[in-house]
Amino acid sequence: MDHHAAGCPGKGESQEGLYLNRGTTILNTGLDPSDFETPEAIEAGRKLFAGECAFYWAANRASNLPPPERPEAAFVGRSNVGKSSLINALTGRRTLARTSQTPGRTRELNFFNLGGRLTLVDMPGYGYAKAPKTQIAGWTALARTYLQQRTVLARLFLLIDGRHGTKDADHDLMGLMDRSAVSFQVVLTKCDKLSKAELDRMRATTLDECSRYTTCYPAAVATSAQSGDGIPLLRSFLAGLALPRPISTEE
Repeated sequence: MDHHAAGCPGKGESQEGLYLNRGTTILNTGLDPSDFETPEAIEAGRKLFAGECAFYWAANRASNLPPPERPEAAFVGRSNVGKSSLINALTGRRTLARTSQTPGRTRELNFFNLGGRLTLVDMPGYGYAKAPKTQIAGWTALARTYLQQRTVLARLFLLIDGRHGTKDADHDLMGLMDRSAVSFQVVLTKCDKLSKAELDRMRATTLDECSRYTTCYPAAVATSAQSGDGIPLLRSFLAGLALPRPISTEE
C-alpha cells in the first residue's frame, strides 16, 4: 500500500471500497499534492465544511471508542499548538472544539461528525499538562492505542507551531506512526506570525526533516486560525479523505 497518497473517489467506485484499514486508503491514490490546490478541489473542501458538523462522542479509554462508521481524520500536536482553534477555523464554528488559555485541557478523544462523510478527532496534546502523572500516562496510552489500532483512521494531521518547528516529542510521534504504518501529514500553525521568507524556510526545513519517515504525506500545509490562511487548502486535503456521500447506519 502506498502510505503517501490519498485522493478523491472515481466514478463507479463503491461506497464500501472507499477506505481500507490503516490509513491512506482512498482507492484513487494517483493524485499529486498539487491537485488539491485546484479550484475544483478547493470548492470540494468548502462544500464539505459548509455542511453540519457536530460533536457526538468523547472517549477517555480505548474500550469506549465509538463504532467505526466513517473515515476519521485525527488532529494532534504539542500542547498550546493551537489545535482546537484550528478545528474551529476549519468548521467555521468558534466553540466547536474547546479552547483554553491553559495548555493541555483536552483530556479525551473528542469525535465530531462532519456531514456523515468524515469524522474529525480532537486528540489530547502532548508535552504539557497540569495533571497527575498517572492521568497523563492514561491519556498517552489511549492516544497510542487509538493511533496504532483504529482501522478507520484515514490520516493523522500532526500540528507543528510554525514559529518553533519540530521538537523531539514530534519526532517520537512520527516514528511511532512510521512503525505503525499510519499516514500522517504536517500542518504548520500560527503562520501569520512569520514573514513569507521565514515561512518558506520553515516549510522546507520541516518537510526535509519529515522525509525520513515513510508514512509522511509529502505536503505541509501552512495555516493561521486567526487570519484564515491555509484553511481552504487544508479543507481540500480533508475532502480527499471523505466519503462522497453519507453512510446510513440504520439497519
